[in-house]
Amino acid sequence: MAVDKIGEVQRLIPDNYSLKGINDDKNTPEVSFGDYLKSALTKVSDLENQSNKLQEDFALGKTDNIPEVLIAGEKANVALQFTMQIRNKILDAYSEIMRMQI
Repeated sequence: MAVDKIGEVQRLIPDNYSLKGINDDKNTPEVSFGDYLKSALTKVSDLENQSNKLQEDFALGKTDNIPEVLIAGEKANVALQFTMQIRNKILDAYSEIMRMQI
């Protein structure tokens, strides 16, 4: 009977979801949180650089594709705002941990 319940729980887990020790997939390399964060920040920086380059090209008359310039600017803005919210959540979590009494 307990085995049936475990089977029911396993059916609720999506196929692409992996828990360490339960679904050990040797093809998926583990990425540390620091490396993941560094990669995300690099992507945000790349979006901002791309937006700045398109704005410069538009100002110099090298391009006249206004929608592309606006979309790149909005992508960079959304990525930056999202990054700031993640930063705020991390700082809130750190503050909460520091307030805990042992």
